[in-house]
Amino acid sequence: MRDDLIQLSASPNGVPDVDYPKPERLLAGNPKRETWNRVQSSVDKGTVYCGVWRCEPGKWRIQMGPTERELFTVLSGRCRVHAADGTFEEAGPGQAIYIAPGFEGAFEVLETLTKTYMIID
Repeated sequence: MRDDLIQLSASPNGVPDVDYPKPERLLAGNPKRETWNRVQSSVDKGTVYCGVWRCEPGKWRIQMGPTERELFTVLSGRCRVHAADGTFEEAGPGQAIYIAPGFEGAFEVLETLTKTYMIID
């Protein structure tokens, strides 16, 4: 299998890592989160992560690290990323959201969500 050219799919193969939001971050529900991380690679002074993520409806607080950033594209479902000032961006299939370093707010899954992601930290 090549590791320099990787296809991501809404129906990933293999067993995902499963987790739930930490109780102290949870705002609504207790959504099961499944992650199929396909890339973890060192770059410059950080790491790139890339894969497929699926999550049940719910809402929890998020905080990006000072160098951490994410770009994700929704394959199915709907979500909102809420900023601390009360504004938000909503995305559905075919739409993407970029989350900048230092961002603080909340992630809300409105309909079971499947997305591809790339995180650089």
